[in-house]
Amino acid sequence: MYVTKNSFPEKSRTQVIGILQQQLADATDLTHQAKQAHWNVKGPSFIALHELFDKIADETADYADLIAERIMQFGGTAEGTVRVAAKRSRLPEYPLNIAQGREHVQALSQALAHFGESVRHAIDQADELGDKDTADIFTEISRGVDKYLWFVEAHNQADK
Repeated sequence: MYVTKNSFPEKSRTQVIGILQQQLADATDLTHQAKQAHWNVKGPSFIALHELFDKIADETADYADLIAERIMQFGGTAEGTVRVAAKRSRLPEYPLNIAQGREHVQALSQALAHFGESVRHAIDQADELGDKDTADIFTEISRGVDKYLWFVEAHNQADK
């Protein structure tokens, strides 16, 4: 870790950095899963889903940036390459052989739900370590993920 005058205890910073690194890997994976959906969606709702998936990719890239910057604030090194994300991500593998909007809605909503659950767990972990600021960052991300999960799931809910 780099030397910093940040007054948060070093041992706790190290633990929080570990939590942040995991969330960075998941957020990076989610960004690219949303791009996969954006590039490959087909069907009658193409333009609406194409634009929604692109917006999700942009937002999750912003989440990754917030997470990486918090790692740096604590004197860590953000490990955010695609290769690192591929090794560490806990998200379900995104299917590469789908095209229909409904299939992408199902796959991306699963990834969003999984990420949302892990972020809520990270809120609790950061809070237990006394890091209200990191918990607040994760809370912001959680609210956004829940919103986009709602937007995506709404495409398949009208038929029920």
